Amino acid sequence: MGGAVVDDGPGSGVKAPDGGWGWAVLAGGFVITGFSYAFPKAVSVFFKELIREFGVGYSDCAWISSILLAMLYGTGPLCSVLVNRFGCRPVMMVGGLFASLGMILASFATSIIMIYLCTGVITGLGLALNFQPSLIMLNRYFSEKRPLANGLAAAGSPVALCCLSPLGQVLQYHYGWRGGFLILGGLLLNCCACGALMRPLVAPKGPSDPEREAADRELEAAKEAAAALADGKKKPKKKLLDFSVFRDRGFLIYTLAASIMVLGLFVPPVFVVSYAKELGNEDTKSSLLLTILGFIDIFARPTSGLIAGTKWMRPRTVYLFCFAMLFNGITDLVGSMATDYGGLVVFCIFFGLSYGMVGALQFEVLMAIVGTEKFSSAIGLVLLMEAIAVLVGPPGAGRLLDTTKNYKYVFLLAGSEVVLASVVIFLGNFLCLKKKSAEPEAKLEMAASAAEKEGLNSEDQREDVDEETKEDGRINGEVEKTPKEGVEKNGAVNSETSL
Repeated sequence: MGGAVVDDGPGSGVKAPDGGWGWAVLAGGFVITGFSYAFPKAVSVFFKELIREFGVGYSDCAWISSILLAMLYGTGPLCSVLVNRFGCRPVMMVGGLFASLGMILASFATSIIMIYLCTGVITGLGLALNFQPSLIMLNRYFSEKRPLANGLAAAGSPVALCCLSPLGQVLQYHYGWRGGFLILGGLLLNCCACGALMRPLVAPKGPSDPEREAADRELEAAKEAAAALADGKKKPKKKLLDFSVFRDRGFLIYTLAASIMVLGLFVPPVFVVSYAKELGNEDTKSSLLLTILGFIDIFARPTSGLIAGTKWMRPRTVYLFCFAMLFNGITDLVGSMATDYGGLVVFCIFFGLSYGMVGALQFEVLMAIVGTEKFSSAIGLVLLMEAIAVLVGPPGAGRLLDTTKNYKYVFLLAGSEVVLASVVIFLGNFLCLKKKSAEPEAKLEMAASAAEKEGLNSEDQREDVDEETKEDGRINGEVEKTPKEGVEKNGAVNSETSL
């Protein structure tokens, strides 16, 4: 297989460098996060051309973005299995090829179904194979600075959205949708370059010593010989998908809260432009709302990561995450009462701030709950659960809009779902996890008391043994004395007899 290096992950015992090559990994994660989250929205720029080309409706074209998001979230367990089997770097490079190939093939499509398969399935799978491993590598390279690193990487989403949407409009104007798809496919090849940056962590080597190296080789040979002569027990295989995370109460609470949150989190950005148009604003003026939202989001994410990484806030990150969700939900509830363009601008400012906080903290909290060793499996399972919510949330809000003909109820529903998610994770952490953390302390106290009792018993036994030893010594001394006295008496008798 050549000299391929498989990333063994946290099992190698290598300490996170918190810098160095990690900054290159962070740069790659920034680009990958931008492509993964912004690309499904950027593709919507070409919908009018696709409607004209294939004679379909807007809802038919909207399935392209839905399939992209479904693949990004729903293939989480598959990504976990591949990463645990082959490592992050090869998975990401293959994913970059898939993402590019899907867009290139879509440029030759003759029906909307072919675009579903090429752009939705193939490109969506390629982006998924890049997004999840980039988060895993970021978790391995950063420990103390991990909240800041997560915030900076998450900022790639709004930055890419601000760049890809205007780029798509320019490409459509000059080259049409086919030429635009072809150029975007070439642009996605940068995912391969980002994947190449994900160098596996290797333990640092000390100064070369021939004698020490020879001794190490002998030690390895001895270990292999001992293993060959063992009683036939095989080494347990590494789990490709660790389902033991479901035994962690913290993981279950987080998964439930995140699934509820996703039901309403993505709804306002989807409907805010249409809401502005409903109030009688122009198309250009309405689209500016998303630009305002994205601009605030760019600065909110790294700032949230910086705050979460402070010494006082780091142990309380989960509560900061609860506040971010509560802030986002209340913003939706208040924004439902907006009656003019100025009110929607204020809503987008506060929504961008809270949305950026949630985006910067959601994976940081998961990393803190499950740890580095199980993160690759945990994130895949979480994304799978969120995929169901992503497919239900926006369509359900659209159905509510069709029924009520009022955007107010859409925003009220979205805000209620996000507020409920914040309540779930807060109560779960405060009630369940506090008890869980108290259990090890009780066990330690019991163990300490048992050790003290054992120590006291051993001291008592030692004192008893010492007393018995002294008693035996005293008795033995008397016994030894007795024969001597007998000999002396016998000697005296014999002397008297001889006389």
